[in-house]
Amino acid sequence: MRYKLADKTKPQAMLLIVATVLSVVLWVISWYFPLAAYIFYPLQLFATFIHESSHALATLITGNSVMSLTVSPDGSGMVWSQSSGLSSLFISSAGYLGATAFGTLLLIWMRYGFSSRLGLYISSGLVGIMTVVFGLLAPFWNLLANVTFGSVVFTVFAGAVLTVGILAVARFAPLKWVNFALAFLAVQCLLNAFFSLKDLFFISAGTNQATDAANMAAATGIPALFWVVIWIGISLVMLTVGLRLYAVSRGALAKDSLFEE
Repeated sequence: MRYKLADKTKPQAMLLIVATVLSVVLWVISWYFPLAAYIFYPLQLFATFIHESSHALATLITGNSVMSLTVSPDGSGMVWSQSSGLSSLFISSAGYLGATAFGTLLLIWMRYGFSSRLGLYISSGLVGIMTVVFGLLAPFWNLLANVTFGSVVFTVFAGAVLTVGILAVARFAPLKWVNFALAFLAVQCLLNAFFSLKDLFFISAGTNQATDAANMAAATGIPALFWVVIWIGISLVMLTVGLRLYAVSRGALAKDSLFEE
């Protein structure tokens, strides 16, 4: 049975394809021309904010407290929290899975026809709230425990730039560029989560470096590599479900599918 894109859904499909192809091309170019990586730098910081925000939200959901959220110039990040028991397992798993979930939700948001401007406003607001509450107020409330003043300054600066930048695109850009920006953010979150999990796999296989997977290993006695494989599996399931929902929207009705026979 042959399928082709339904005419009414071609713009959505092409938007995702273009965003994905452009992202991959830029990634490949950055491998051979390191200076090109600066194009991705704001996007890398955005993905880091989503990753660390997922840790922070998981901490709050489990009834624990967040002491600080910081993002570093090298694109890494850290959330210090007070937690124990099973809640620490949920918190440690939330980073990579949260980034994948966020990208997947953006895909579903676009497919169901929700406002792309609103999607960017929400993304901007998330980064802004996390920056102010956990990047600025929480560290000083906890007397800069486990963090430096410089790390707080960079976190607040990066968070402010991202918040204002995304807000400006949502407010002033033409709708077609707003749509593309949201699709591009979704793809970047998914690609960043994928490449980060790939890097984590090799780090866990060959070193004892402190990572989310190492935290899981310390808490359970199960090797870090096991947790990385589990996270990769869950991420693939989320992505598969997200793409399925992107291809077949409300109620899985045939007439709403991206494809027609």
